[in-house]
Amino acid sequence: MDAHRTASISRVYVPNQYTVWLSPEDRARFEGYESSLAQELSAYLLEHARRQDYALLTRPAVELETDDRLRLGEFGIQTRLVKPPARQGEPPSQGEQGHTMVYSVPPKQTRSERRQPAGHLVATKAIVSLDDRRYVLDGPTAVLGRSREADCVIADPNVSRRHAELRRRSTGDWQIADLGSTNGVKVNGRQVESSRLSPGDEVTLGTTHFTFDIEQ
Repeated sequence: MDAHRTASISRVYVPNQYTVWLSPEDRARFEGYESSLAQELSAYLLEHARRQDYALLTRPAVELETDDRLRLGEFGIQTRLVKPPARQGEPPSQGEQGHTMVYSVPPKQTRSERRQPAGHLVATKAIVSLDDRRYVLDGPTAVLGRSREADCVIADPNVSRRHAELRRRSTGDWQIADLGSTNGVKVNGRQVESSRLSPGDEVTLGTTHFTFDIEQ
């Protein structure tokens, strides 16, 4: 909701339709109370909109769907702004769907990481925009590759199983490092072994291209 708000002259409008994509295993866990969960999420979104003084065209609607590409613990969220029908009997007017934001369960912190004093680490997130999806990676590291065990799975035969790794520095900056892949890593068309990444950089793994960004 916060990521897809739109400001008008006097109001801030937010999406009112949310599709939550789950792995088949996770979807099966919600069998029996899926409807109740959707209603609970809808109520939470409504309350959040009220707290932030957002404008909604209708009460938020939440639907759960299955995506076989997702792994256990991963989920995607796709939003849409749907206008209610102007006249009775007319279908609602639906805006374009945005990218599906894909979230992964962050890895467990080690004891040394938990002991670091507040302010020592700038906890940014890496955003990988790939085709119709945007992966939100918490770090501090994230593996990109063809393997289902990778944090960001890339279905490209020219991509190695563990192709590259994104690494977050203590300053909040991110860098990408080649993990000994067959076809290498390019940043803005330049072959690199490792490189600091800036928002908007174009990264190529095999024949797959993605845009990198940082979420504060």
